[in-house]
Amino acid sequence: MRLQRRLFLWFGASIFITGVVVAVALSGLGQVEGPGRTRLRGAVQLLSWQAAQVWNSPEERAAWAAHLAEGLGWAVQLEDVAHHRLASYGPPPTRTEVLAPVEVEGARVGYVRVDAGPSRDWWKLVLVLFLLFGMLWAAAGRVARGIAWPLAELTRVAGALGEGKLSTRAQVHGTAEVRELASVMNEMASRIERQLRDQRELLAGVSHELRTPLARVRLLLELGRSGAETDRTLNEVEGEVVEMDRLVGQLLASARMDFAALSRVTLDARDVAARALERAGLAPTLLQVDAVRRTFQGDPTLLGRALANLLENARRHGGGVTALRVAEEGGALAFSVEDAGPGFASGESAQAFQPFRRGTTSKQGEQAGLGLGLALVRRIAEAHGGQAFAENRPGGGARVGFRVGL
Repeated sequence: MRLQRRLFLWFGASIFITGVVVAVALSGLGQVEGPGRTRLRGAVQLLSWQAAQVWNSPEERAAWAAHLAEGLGWAVQLEDVAHHRLASYGPPPTRTEVLAPVEVEGARVGYVRVDAGPSRDWWKLVLVLFLLFGMLWAAAGRVARGIAWPLAELTRVAGALGEGKLSTRAQVHGTAEVRELASVMNEMASRIERQLRDQRELLAGVSHELRTPLARVRLLLELGRSGAETDRTLNEVEGEVVEMDRLVGQLLASARMDFAALSRVTLDARDVAARALERAGLAPTLLQVDAVRRTFQGDPTLLGRALANLLENARRHGGGVTALRVAEEGGALAFSVEDAGPGFASGESAQAFQPFRRGTTSKQGEQAGLGLGLALVRRIAEAHGGQAFAENRPGGGARVGFRVGL
């Protein structure tokens, strides 16, 4: 609002000063004059001629001047060649409107000084100038509001976002550039709000998931101290540590995606898939490569995490991995994991990659996992210029994977 007031006053002062300068300049050039003054200037020659006809006859000259003053309401003063007053007719003169020289036979014999009285048309000029000034200032006020209001709105939104009110959005109707700026700010606010919400949910989920393995590790350590079934206890501790490592790995991968911290290098699709099977403890014979072009640009850490999530998902919810395929599909490289499970229920495949959506294990119908694995697969695929997919296989089971751009 302060900016709007400054612009409004500045526009008003500029219009006023411009009007004064123009009026003074035109007046100096003799261009500003009332209608009465214009008529008198046009009648100078007529007055000079009429006065010359009667100048040498005092009676006729007096009658002519008296008739002129009485008929038009002017102050008429007759002067000799030295500007000495000879006679005055009509009201007392206040100023000289017209000074008409009188010449008889080529010699100047006197002057007729005329005062038409106060102009009755000055108020019209003032009214026109006032209306013009008001219209221009009103337009200036609208221009000032059009400039200042979007900035004030964006300032308000930026302040609200800085205070943590991430649901605030800018409502700006102005020029295309201002609307584009507001759209970018709204998109930024939406992205920040979404990222913070996902991070809060992720941290809450990870902290909750870590409590269970930590509690089991403490219990197993107590059992280990008692010396009961030491080997089995150590194996179970190792399994819980692996589970915690998996959760922390997903958390770190999600953080890298939030900050777009990708390290792209040239990769071989077969090597990436083989390494994922090896880390998951699965047989290398499960790998099937149908791609002619196998090299691509990608982040090995994130792609390894995506494949590990797919393999773990098939192991937990799909009855086990039957194949890990690498194939070219429509100018992209596709990694897919096939499982031996019952497949997706109707409409379930479309929601498979939603964040924090937990799958159901094949054992006892329990809920397992954090619900972040497939969502992370989708984000990693999109970061590599591709997309994730999930579908049922004609022969039974599901096929879940992702594509990356070549």
